[in-house]
Amino acid sequence: MEEPATTVPHEHHRHHRRKKAWQLRKIALAIALSAVLFGSGVVTGRYSNKSTIAVSTNGSSLNYASVDEVYGLLKTDFDGTLDKNKLIEGLKSGLVSAAGDPYTKYFNPDEARDFNDQLSGSIIGIGAELGPSGSDIVVVAPLSGSPAEKAGLKPKDVVVGVDGKSTAGLSIDTVVKKIRGKENTNVTLTLVRNGGNAFNVTITRQKITVPSVKWQEDGAIGYMKINQFTDDTDKLSQQAAEEFKNKDVKAIVLDLRGNPGGYITGAINLSSLWLDPGKVVVQEKRGGKIIDVQKSTGDNPLKGIPTIVLIDGGSASASEITAGALKDNGAATLLGQKSFGKGSVQQVEHLLDGSELKVTIARWYTPAGKNIDKQGISPDVTVTISDADAKAGKDPQKDKAYQILQSQL
Repeated sequence: MEEPATTVPHEHHRHHRRKKAWQLRKIALAIALSAVLFGSGVVTGRYSNKSTIAVSTNGSSLNYASVDEVYGLLKTDFDGTLDKNKLIEGLKSGLVSAAGDPYTKYFNPDEARDFNDQLSGSIIGIGAELGPSGSDIVVVAPLSGSPAEKAGLKPKDVVVGVDGKSTAGLSIDTVVKKIRGKENTNVTLTLVRNGGNAFNVTITRQKITVPSVKWQEDGAIGYMKINQFTDDTDKLSQQAAEEFKNKDVKAIVLDLRGNPGGYITGAINLSSLWLDPGKVVVQEKRGGKIIDVQKSTGDNPLKGIPTIVLIDGGSASASEITAGALKDNGAATLLGQKSFGKGSVQQVEHLLDGSELKVTIARWYTPAGKNIDKQGISPDVTVTISDADAKAGKDPQKDKAYQILQSQL
């Protein structure tokens, strides 16, 4: 999408001290294209009490002497006017970019506001998640009911151009900014699908408000669709579970297809609907060592109910945590296609001037110890959806899930 879509609430900010990481952990997909997200685990941060970075020449700090030298020469020799604020912003942005991690980003105050707006689940854009794939920028998934979905965008489509200009060498943030714009205006994407010829798709930007959870009962089978993990996911999924229980459903289909992720707490609480308290949902490791373990909590109204989880190439981050937790704990069967493969956790540090630093702090692993980063999670039952199926409005993955569950009733 355009940089993750989920607001970091102010009540979660840390003021001059760090709370326990598990209380703050969030996963978000950087909502990049006006509704286009690229996977990224996020932990809310604290307000910094430092407005500058101390300069030191010892071994533990950076030596800024060469930076001062460059600035001195620029100030002396440059034929033009220098904006010191822009120079400082460029210095900070370049410093963070040099870390070489696609999910570690510096946001100036305006970008930080956009980032948080996108995290709220309501943005103006085309409604598709974007993510890095090698040197390419690809569609993770179009959001359900979005302009991108209606225009026919598919997971793994490579975005090679925006409004006739190549995206080669551009960052996801830059591409996102090019795709975003005013409501009811058009943007033209140039895409490459499955290594074929490039083609153009023109999409009208709209305000995207994504419902977090939808559910229904189909006879004895309950169907729950999680579009992304936002503030209301816990409440709505609990409501769906209670309704399933009250109506005595005998089996459940949990649909995580095209779900780019969101708050990690949402994945933990959703998994807890099936798991006994204290079961491992996800492990976090830094440098190969476990630094945190998230476990299931609360009641488990759906425990023991036969469940199939639908996943595909658009299932990322918190979706993969949920799928991995239910699979490894023997609570569900996975059906569909391999997931996206986003397995890092980011922490957001809020700075006094309104800017933010989103930094990768760990990698997450399934309860069985599998790191899915860049690998994805493979389904137990592989079922694909062809272009012909999609055009005809058919859903062989969902149909197969229902067929398997009905045979068990």
